[in-house]
Amino acid sequence: MASAEVEHDDIPQLPADTLAALKDFYGERDTRQKQFEDLRAKAENDFDGKEKWSMEAFTEDWNASQFWYSDETATTLARQLLEGATNETKIAVVSAPSVFIQLKNLLSSAEYPSRPQLKLLEYDERFTVFKEFEHYNFEQPMKLSPELKGSFDRIICDPPFLSDDCQTKAALTVRWLAKVWSADSLRLILCTGERMEALIQKVYSKAGTRTTDFEVKHSKGLSNEFRCYANFECVHWNWKVEG
Repeated sequence: MASAEVEHDDIPQLPADTLAALKDFYGERDTRQKQFEDLRAKAENDFDGKEKWSMEAFTEDWNASQFWYSDETATTLARQLLEGATNETKIAVVSAPSVFIQLKNLLSSAEYPSRPQLKLLEYDERFTVFKEFEHYNFEQPMKLSPELKGSFDRIICDPPFLSDDCQTKAALTVRWLAKVWSADSLRLILCTGERMEALIQKVYSKAGTRTTDFEVKHSKGLSNEFRCYANFECVHWNWKVEG
C-alpha cells in the first residue's frame, strides 16, 4: 500500500534570490498601500486646507502613460496658474495630477491668501481621495459634470498619449471647459511631446497658444522630447523664437 505521506522533496522550492525578490515586492506593495490609506484619511480630515501633499503614494503606471513632473516643474506650472488668481478664479487641471498636488501645497501656505476653486480631471481613480476629483476619460471628451462647461479661467492639460486622436480629443475637453477662448481672459498651459507641436499650434491657435522655451522635467526622466505650450509669457518662460 502506497504511503499517504507527502514527500517534501517532491514539492518545488523557489531559489533563495527569487524568494527575497518576492518578499521585497510584497513589502513595497504593502508600504504603498499603507501610504495610500494614510493619504485617504488625511484628505478626508483636511478641513482647513493646511496639509502638505506628495506624489509618493501615487506610483507611476507607465502602461497608462503616467509620468509625473519633478516637484520643481510642477511647482513652477502651479505658480503660473495661481498668478493673480482670486477667490472667484476657477482652475482646471486635466491629466496633470502632480501640478494639482502642488497647487494644493501652495494654497496651504501663507503666500497665497486667495482661494481659487480647483478641479482635477483625471482617469486614475486613486485620486478620488480628493474632493476636487472629476473622473475623466479622453475617449469621451465632454462626458463631464454639466456645471463644468464654460466655467474655467485657467487650464493646464497634459494629454496622456502622444497621438493625434488623444491630443485632439483633449483639446475638445479644454475648449469645453474654458470660460472664454482668447488669450485676453484665458490662461492656458499645455505640456506634451515636441512631435505634437504642429497639431497643438493648430487646434489652440485661436486661444493664442505658442511654443515656449520652458524645460519640462519629469521626476524619473523621460526619453521623449517634451515641450510647454502656453498663451502667455511670464518670468519662467518666453515664446520660442521661430526658425
